This record gives sequence, C-alpha cells and structure tokens, in this order.
Amino acid sequence: MYKQDEILRTLPPAGKAYGHFGEWLQGRLGAEGPVVLVTLRCDTLFAQAWYESGPNLELSVSGPAAVSRQHLSRLLCCLQRPQTGRFVVSANVPQGVGAGASTAALVALGRAVGADDGQLAAACLHVEKATDPLMLARPDGVVWASRQARIYRHLKTPPKAEILGGYFGPPIWTDAQDDRFADISDLLAAWGDATDAADLAKIAQLATEAADRTTQLRGPLDDPSAALAHKLGALGYVRAHTGSARGFIFAPGCIPVNAQNALRDAGMQGITSFTTGSAI
Repeated sequence: MYKQDEILRTLPPAGKAYGHFGEWLQGRLGAEGPVVLVTLRCDTLFAQAWYESGPNLELSVSGPAAVSRQHLSRLLCCLQRPQTGRFVVSANVPQGVGAGASTAALVALGRAVGADDGQLAAACLHVEKATDPLMLARPDGVVWASRQARIYRHLKTPPKAEILGGYFGPPIWTDAQDDRFADISDLLAAWGDATDAADLAKIAQLATEAADRTTQLRGPLDDPSAALAHKLGALGYVRAHTGSARGFIFAPGCIPVNAQNALRDAGMQGITSFTTGSAI
C-alpha cells in the first residue's frame, strides 16, 4: 500500500458498512416465488472506505475486502459519480462465508462518495446481481428480495440475542442465478412481529427450520449444526444459506462456558460471538 494511502487512513473513514452472519431466514415465497431473506445483523464485521479527489481512478484494498477496481468503476457509473479519485477500502468480513463481504465493501465505497440508501441498493444489484440489505439502517427489520434489491415487507427487529458462530467447510460463492431454495412462506407467516425477549425461542425455532430445509436441499451432509445446538443447549441455530457461516442462538448471557471448544472440535473455524437483534 502506498504511503499516501496510509496518510489517508489516518482520517475517519468516509464510508462504513456492517456485515451479517448468515440469515435468520432465507428461501422462496412459494414454489415459483422470489428469493427472500431476513438477514442476521453482525456489527463486529464491517468494511470501511476512504476517498480523496484525484485525476485518476485508484483503489487500494486491505483485509479480505471483496471488491476490485472493475467493481468500483461499475458502482460509480451506476451512482453517476465521476470515475476518478483515490479510494482505500479495508474490511474484516471473510469472503465466501455468507457474511456480506462484497455488499459491505460496495456500500462503504458508495457512502464515501455520498450515495444514499436507495441509490446504493440499485447500484449494488447492478454490480453483484444479488445483494444483501446492508445499506439499510435496519437491515434485519425487513423481508428482503435479494435478486431485486427491494424490501418485500417490513418487520420489527428480532429480539436481542447472543450468537456464537464459526465457519464450517470451504468458502461458497453466491451465484445470483441459483434459485434452488426451499419454500419458507409458512415460516415468514409464523414469524409475524415477534420482538419481545419471550419470542426469541420462537424465532430461533423458525430459523432452525429454515436452516434445516436448506441443509437438506443443498448440504453438506456432514453439517454438525443440529447436533451442536442440542449439545450446547442453544435455542436454535442459523446458517448462511449460501455460505459457510453457522451461528448458535442464545438468550443474552447464556452462552455456556467452553462452548467455543465444542465448535472447534466439530471442525468449525473463525469462532466468534456477538450480540444482535433489538437494542444493540
């Protein structure tokens, strides 16, 4: 990285976007319906971007930021911004795990040049063809049509929960043409507006059912999540429906001691824990 980039990074980032950790729910609305999801917000994963004007288009990347100069050029074109200037982007979102690495990087870069949420949704879809709702102020408060970059329905934010997670298996890249998902219309109908702490167990069971349907349809056959959830006494679990992230759902303060070791023993990597849902 150029010394000039290091100088630029001494300033506050001009744009920032948080990632997610799989989805509470993801699937189709009916056998022929659109692919929709309710994302699982994760504020410990993020991308941030710096920008300064200049005569040429330059991009420097640090960390696993899933963005290229070509992606940036297409983003700026869609945002109707000049394709000039120096951009620096840094991220800690792993690629191919189902945590929004590419969307977070694009949103951070778009925010660095002053784009608003609506502009960013359309621009990210233009670049990615399938995008996460990370440009929204409440990304986990909507049913999101990821192949259309639009809000299908508004929800209340899920109840506050603690997630213990890790990554199982190799990276899996999202294919925007892949619509092989289970029907989750019944799960969304049951979800309603469950936001109280007492509703967390219900939410966790719906998320578990959505994860199980995806695993039955897409694999892997050796996924240890169901057994681990039972062993740890978790309320349920989530998965990245196109990725390797797996998360176990607990009421706040209820993650068992040594639970991280159980995930490692089951073959998971990148063990992490975070708080999500309302009041985070």
